[in-house]
Amino acid sequence: MAKESKDFSKYFDFSGAKVISEDQSGKTIRLNGRDIHIVSEPDYRQEKQRGKEEIQVHYENAVPEELKHLGVGKKYLIYTYGCQMNEHDTEVMRGLFEEMGYVSTEDRMQADVILYNTCAVRENAEDKVFGELGHMKVLKQQRPELILGVCGCMSQEASVVNRIMQKHAHVDMIFGTHNIHRLPHLLQEAHYGKEMVIDVWSKEGDIIENLPKKRTEGLRAWVNIMYGCDKFCTYCIVPYTRGKERSRLPEDVIAEVRELARQGFKEITLLGQNVNAYGKDFTDRGYRFGDLMNDIHKIDIPRVRFTTSHPRDFDDHLIEVLAKGGNLVEHIHLPVQSGSTEVLKRMSRKYTRERYLELAERIRKEIPNAVLTTDVIVGFPGETEEQFEDTMSLMREAGITSAYTYIYSPREGTPAYDMTDDVPLEVKQKRLARLNALVGELSLKHHNELIGQVIEVLVEGESKNKSTVLSGRSRSNKLIHFEGDKEWIGKFVQVKVTAAQTWYVKAEVVSEPMAASFAG
Repeated sequence: MAKESKDFSKYFDFSGAKVISEDQSGKTIRLNGRDIHIVSEPDYRQEKQRGKEEIQVHYENAVPEELKHLGVGKKYLIYTYGCQMNEHDTEVMRGLFEEMGYVSTEDRMQADVILYNTCAVRENAEDKVFGELGHMKVLKQQRPELILGVCGCMSQEASVVNRIMQKHAHVDMIFGTHNIHRLPHLLQEAHYGKEMVIDVWSKEGDIIENLPKKRTEGLRAWVNIMYGCDKFCTYCIVPYTRGKERSRLPEDVIAEVRELARQGFKEITLLGQNVNAYGKDFTDRGYRFGDLMNDIHKIDIPRVRFTTSHPRDFDDHLIEVLAKGGNLVEHIHLPVQSGSTEVLKRMSRKYTRERYLELAERIRKEIPNAVLTTDVIVGFPGETEEQFEDTMSLMREAGITSAYTYIYSPREGTPAYDMTDDVPLEVKQKRLARLNALVGELSLKHHNELIGQVIEVLVEGESKNKSTVLSGRSRSNKLIHFEGDKEWIGKFVQVKVTAAQTWYVKAEVVSEPMAASFAG
């Protein structure tokens, strides 16, 4: 499978470091009293490149026989930050840990290995991780045998790796998003060596199938269908941290979904940084996301969701397939980011306000009960009051019912990082507050329209405040609270909506647990 070169980039500060050795396995340096073995490291220049190299698919077992007992008698703990893709990566790492004999724990005092699976999309997520690493220094001093690792998207940033080398010498290993499958080998090195090991591939590797997954619940499952993103929105670090778009073969995705159906999962969510680009990289077949959804539509699993979509690639064939309903739910998350064509252009989103509204209208025409949600960034460089108002009006015109909203966060290495961040923080905060008030208004309006309707709910658990109150999600991903028996958890019930709140609705049960209807 593809492997990193040993070309060490200009982004790393080796001042004060002594080179111990350098060979085909990498470079070993001594820095701040700690030996650091650098196998490979992140490089923005390489992460930005999109080559023509053919991606290979590998099916071999990621845990060699000789490492299957490495973790016997040991415990692991993973802290996960960020998006659903990070959650899915954590499921894979849990699977790898447990194939090696490790046991999960939530108590850091009991853990033999602690990993931070990180997010790089916003600055505050990075700040949280560095704060945690600072706290872990005391624990590492108390328990020197503890293995501490940092992985995920932050590890793909050269500045982050450099900061860890310089200021967090108690970290034992750093690896990125492209070589999670190498976790068993990295753990072996960490267990038997005393060096910090850095193994971060700047260029994406091949697609590794058959990776074990340890899912924490038996109701819902993430199913990754592709990796990476080629859109290069000017504010976004993801194309650098996740690499170029690579689609899993449809037969492998479908086999995984069939197995989840066999295991009794009630709901799956298909994952990709841009699921609508699925299949664009295939050279041997004309098979796109709509084709995949059509095939999964035929599988006996009650609910199928997907995230995240890019409006630019949301085509008519996909809308036609989603209109079939059945197990394909009518909730569509369609990130807009801004309602201003001028801001969208600076963001390099490659669509206009009008194009987004036309797409929303087409979706509603073919899927009358579609429920649209979105993502919005406020305070992007150069955003004027008028342009912000364009976002506010688009929310109403597109019929958005809910949204994830964020203040713009500059990310080093992205084109927007070099733009003048000329919107004062106070203005950003006020705009966010106004936007959130609108989102609450739109959400409440939609929930009021549900009063009196009978809705299918997948029961997820008990209320934290009252054991007789259950909560679950509708097909359109609305949170529903109702009184019922805890024996219903994990099953489908029909409820009638009785009252609307801003972020959830109250209901009463009209029929006890049943099989999913695949409709409504």
